[in-house]
Parts: sequence; C-alpha cells; structure tokens
Amino acid sequence: MNKKYISPIIIGFVAGVLMVVPVIKSLGCCVLIPLAAFASLLLDQKANHNFSKLKIKKGVVFGLITGLIAAFFGTFFDFFITLLTHKNDLVLTFPQLVNTVNDFPIDSVTKEEIIRILSNIVENISNDGFSSLYTFSLLANNIVMNSIFGILGGIIGVQILNSRNKNLE
Repeated sequence: MNKKYISPIIIGFVAGVLMVVPVIKSLGCCVLIPLAAFASLLLDQKANHNFSKLKIKKGVVFGLITGLIAAFFGTFFDFFITLLTHKNDLVLTFPQLVNTVNDFPIDSVTKEEIIRILSNIVENISNDGFSSLYTFSLLANNIVMNSIFGILGGIIGVQILNSRNKNLE
C-alpha cells in the first residue's frame, strides 16, 4: 500500500463508522465528509512534517479517497446493523414516506409503483434484514454524494491549510 494515501484511508474509515451514528448520520454528507477530507489533509501534513503549499489536485484526490472509503465502510456498517436488527431509517419512517409520496405532484400510477417498491424493500428488511435494492441504492448514493462533498472538502481544506501555513511563515 502506498503510504502517501494512508491518512485519507484512515479518516475515511472513521467517517464511515460515524455515518451510522444516529445524530451524526443526518449531517453525514454535508458536514462530516468535507470535515473528514480536511482532516485527512491536516493529518498528512502533520505526519510528514511538510507544511509547504498544497496543490488543489492533492485536495481533490484526498477528498475523493476519503469520500469513497467513507461510502464503502458507511454502507457496510449500515448493511451489517440492518442485517442484525431488521430495522433501519427506511423501515422506521415508512408511514411518513408514504404520506410524502402521496403529496408529490405526479400521477397516481407512478405513486402506487413507488409505494409498492418501497413496501417490498421494507418487507424484505423487516423479514430478512436485507434488501438488495436498498443496499445497492444506499451504496450508489453514498459513492456519489461522499465523492462530491469529499472533493469539495478537500479543495476548501487546501485553501484553509495554505492560508494557515502562509501565516506561520
């Protein structure tokens, strides 16, 4: 393994674990992942004792790696907890979700199909603790969202660290 990417891997794992903590989970993509990308850059600087000016490319790469690692581990831990408990956020909020879907300005056939698919997912999770559609959807969502917010966090982190390091000179 290349040691230059160890900090985004470690921080991505930590972020993946935190993505299943109930209160932190709701802030996952928008707050946790950008902060994790920043933390991976900061950890890398401190570990290597290199406080020279960072390039945007490094922020993008570290943010992307952090986001992807967090996506995979966050999905894995969510999958594992759902498998053990046969419950997750979708199962617990399903009645409210049905009301929300019914309020959408779409035709009734589409509403019924959406509710049918969601009902099947909830039934599979409640009975077996697993739904392949739910797991795939969660992984796809986490990969896309965490990658985007990780890259943004990495870019912003580079700017913050460069301005901070400039003031230290």
